[in-house]
Amino acid sequence: MADHSFDYDVLVIGAGPGGYVAAIRAAQLGLKTACAEGRETLGGTCLNVGCIPSKAMLHASEYFDAAANGTMESMGIEVKPKLNLDKMHGQRLDAVDGLTKGIEFLFKKNKVDWKKGYATFQDAHTVKIGDETVTAKDIVIATGSSVTPLPGVEVDNAKGVVVDSTGALELAKVPRKMVVIGGGVIGLELGSVWRRLGAEVTCVEFLDEILPGMDGDIRKESRKIFKKQGIEFKLKTKVTGVTVKGKKAHLTLEPADGGDEETMEADCVLVSIGRRPNTEGLGLDSIGLDVNKRGQIETDHDFRTSVEGVWAIGDVVPGPMLAHKAEDEGIAVAENIAGQTGIVNHAVIPSVVYTLPEIAGVGLTTEQAIEAAGGDKTKVKVGKFPMMANSRAKTNHEPDGLVKVIADAETDRVLGIWAIASVAGTMIAEAGIAMEFGATSEDIAYTCHAHPTHAEAMKEAAMAVQGKPIHI
Repeated sequence: MADHSFDYDVLVIGAGPGGYVAAIRAAQLGLKTACAEGRETLGGTCLNVGCIPSKAMLHASEYFDAAANGTMESMGIEVKPKLNLDKMHGQRLDAVDGLTKGIEFLFKKNKVDWKKGYATFQDAHTVKIGDETVTAKDIVIATGSSVTPLPGVEVDNAKGVVVDSTGALELAKVPRKMVVIGGGVIGLELGSVWRRLGAEVTCVEFLDEILPGMDGDIRKESRKIFKKQGIEFKLKTKVTGVTVKGKKAHLTLEPADGGDEETMEADCVLVSIGRRPNTEGLGLDSIGLDVNKRGQIETDHDFRTSVEGVWAIGDVVPGPMLAHKAEDEGIAVAENIAGQTGIVNHAVIPSVVYTLPEIAGVGLTTEQAIEAAGGDKTKVKVGKFPMMANSRAKTNHEPDGLVKVIADAETDRVLGIWAIASVAGTMIAEAGIAMEFGATSEDIAYTCHAHPTHAEAMKEAAMAVQGKPIHI
């Protein structure tokens, strides 16, 4: 299938979850493929300083917290934990090292050439990577995203006082007081890590509730759980400045709607207000490719840009900035380039917050479902089931949370499913499959679920849509 007028059939720019998957899939389909990546290791933000290392710290800190807060003692296991933070960081780094090397192995296995360096377009089929110039018939932009800066606040990860998500993974000691700016997924996950390890954590959020974009009931219930765990919240509050004096950060805050200013002091401030697409420095002007107001590249449903032969996926295109969304788009774009039909159903992309309990959802929120129904609440049915009534959650000392199923009142077709549970991130896969096949709440309710499992709460919530749960 190779076109010998180019060095490669496909060149992928970026080796994050979208890029490396696109490169591997393209090679599997018989296309001569290269992938440009400027990091010293493959895997992008996700594997190096994002999803994977944060989960390693979340998991380890859960064990420490269970031993320290009496959960293990209540099950007859008496221990006195001692934190070895260096060793905890070590196991994080080991996980990252193993997985990034795994991608390098997969590149060699599938004959994907890794071009080490950052790519800049010369024309629509030519890029410069370091001192090398490479041509390709089709080029996929998969450069991911980076931390959104907060105006007037200078991040210096090396000092460990004002940090972003990367710096928050590298703290050399547990801060006594930590302020998290932003009540989104990343801030709550990393705030949870350091709260479990002993920090006093306050989360400052500009909006009136945490976890923007998630279902309203889930947002409120999540905040109650986090507050019970020891995280304090200052909602509808904006940070107007952060200054560092010695080893302390001094914050100035004021109400989002206006009002008197107040100050806070912290040992560490985590700036976590979102991410922005990495489209600068690619030389897009040289190929006549514009970005929208958010810096994103617009594509059609096949991931083609307005420039022939140039495609884009992942965090640089509109939609949720999620690794699994990028992976699916990576497979789809490679198949489209190869002349096959690659499809991603963007209406069924799950989202997960990997705190304890986990928070997950797929499809519409209640608010979105009602809005789609023209504001008529009678056209939407909702079923809820509390985890405290689930036998497995009870035996595991995991009573917090609920499952919520949202369905069309007339057709009973599932519109969205949301969950707070210790394994909500795994449970939500069932919801995604059900929605992909156009399931009704009755389909889920009459599907036999193993007992005792957390997933039974999904069945009971589906039964509750029709007002007939068994265990409440």
